[in-house]
Amino acid sequence: MKILVCISNVPDTTSKINFKENNTQFDTTGVQFVMNPNDEFGLTRAMWFKEKQGASLSVVTVGDASVEPTLRKALAIGADQGYRIDALPTDGFAVAKELAALVKEEGFDLVIAGRESIDYNGGMVPGILASLLDYNYVTNCISLEIDGEQATAIREIDGGKETLTTALPLVIGGQKGLVEESDLRIPNMRGIMMARQKQLHIRAAIGTESLTQDSSYSKPDPKGEVTMVDAQDLDHLISLLHNQAKVL
Repeated sequence: MKILVCISNVPDTTSKINFKENNTQFDTTGVQFVMNPNDEFGLTRAMWFKEKQGASLSVVTVGDASVEPTLRKALAIGADQGYRIDALPTDGFAVAKELAALVKEEGFDLVIAGRESIDYNGGMVPGILASLLDYNYVTNCISLEIDGEQATAIREIDGGKETLTTALPLVIGGQKGLVEESDLRIPNMRGIMMARQKQLHIRAAIGTESLTQDSSYSKPDPKGEVTMVDAQDLDHLISLLHNQAKVL
């Protein structure tokens, strides 16, 4: 079984976010980038298939040379080889088209992507990728087992969970729960040294035209001042909720 894990290079949630060029571009100055958490869950599950079932494991991301440290981390965790598609990830459709070209060429049986990235939260790439490839698709996946050519997946739905069985080839949109947080792996020194010897393929982009364009960015409005109300003054509280908050 050939597995491809899609990796997004995203800002750390503790980073201070700013914009430039009249709020039309994200300012990366001083921002620490990390592996997208949903992708990290998927990579850890893929490592289980590699170790227990002898699967081959590749990782891929779309981006310029700045994303390579994140790919190297995935190689240090245990992926066999990596691919960097040399293109800026302008929108979900363009990313999915670039990934689809790689999957078709290399013939991967299982593609594991995060349900969404924590920067744009678009949640589009796995579904578009599955459609372009005509692969089966399960999103919001919190459990995955593979037996031969058959897969059993559990996904979260409104009000509960759903168990599905399907056949490979398959695209998964994984999330927290695919593995436990305690099972996530941290590269050790041996893995870091071995990663230096693993192949990181740089692929030219196929040149997909972006279908969207960012017009502007804006931060959430700052929180307003807090009005303190005496616990015994219910009439004043009701008046504020009715006249100012407009919730009554």
